[in-house]
Amino acid sequence: MTSRTTLTAIALATLCFAGGAQAQEVVRLGNLKFAHYGAVSYIKEIAPKCGIKVEEKVFAKGLDVMQAIIAGELDVGTTASEAAISGRASGAPIVVVAGFAKGGARLVARSDQAIKTVKDLKGKKVGVTRGGIQEVLLMAELLKAGLTADAAPGKDVQIFYLAFSDLNQALLGKNIDAMMQSEPQSSQAINKGFGVEVIKPYDTPIGEPVRTMVMTEKFYKEKRPLAEKFMRCFVEATKTFIDNKAVAEKYVRETVFKGQITKDDFDDAISNSPYSYDVTPEHIQITTDLMVKTGVGRMAKPPLATDWVKTDMLEAAKKSLGVK
Repeated sequence: MTSRTTLTAIALATLCFAGGAQAQEVVRLGNLKFAHYGAVSYIKEIAPKCGIKVEEKVFAKGLDVMQAIIAGELDVGTTASEAAISGRASGAPIVVVAGFAKGGARLVARSDQAIKTVKDLKGKKVGVTRGGIQEVLLMAELLKAGLTADAAPGKDVQIFYLAFSDLNQALLGKNIDAMMQSEPQSSQAINKGFGVEVIKPYDTPIGEPVRTMVMTEKFYKEKRPLAEKFMRCFVEATKTFIDNKAVAEKYVRETVFKGQITKDDFDDAISNSPYSYDVTPEHIQITTDLMVKTGVGRMAKPPLATDWVKTDMLEAAKKSLGVK
């Protein structure tokens, strides 16, 4: 009898656990593989403690996240602001709810080139990822320096559009003279000796670009309690990474990058792209206006930031967790 009772108890416990797991609400998260996106990835690790389950899907670039949102495959997505802006302009049903990192860009030249300033890019080949915030910043810097640019030869600067993962190889292989690159790739190029920093491109009206977390309007409006749980989990994950650098470094280097980046790469990357929480309609509007001015995104109807930047849940989550 005792063994039968024990087996029954185990079976009941298993059923209860399975039922609890099924009842746990799921949030579908789209993310990118960069050092400064690490705290967002960490949400899925602490999600059970938050009473939710987070299913993360990693994409190559922010525009891919937007496409997945439009296709109805995601509830939450992370991207640089320009992809969110372009997505909203194209009809993606999204709202910006937080800013999870800032900075994260660097103009890097080949170490064998005498490129000290943006003006020195005249006559050079410069690589950048199309549609990324890096393209917005590059075009803004070239505009400020009075230089023309195009993918076709004939302008002051010839632009080469490459994936983030291919830019370093192109610089190393001397196929381009400079690149506007993200982190940790720009830090890796410098630490490995084939690249040198020209500038951190934060002297345009955008300042340090904010990476945005977006939610679908449906998730934000119709699944409010679940969205609020997710937002508290985001704030907790980010606070952990800000307060405990060792946890952040271990997770990003070992879990996100599988040992592919060094401690120096991580340290340099995060010093240029610190984790954060906040975003403002003003910042998104300035970025939108500069995208229009530089022609990045080619939006027929640029969105008005005050219509779709909604930080009420973020403020409530920060208050509940004692974060300023």
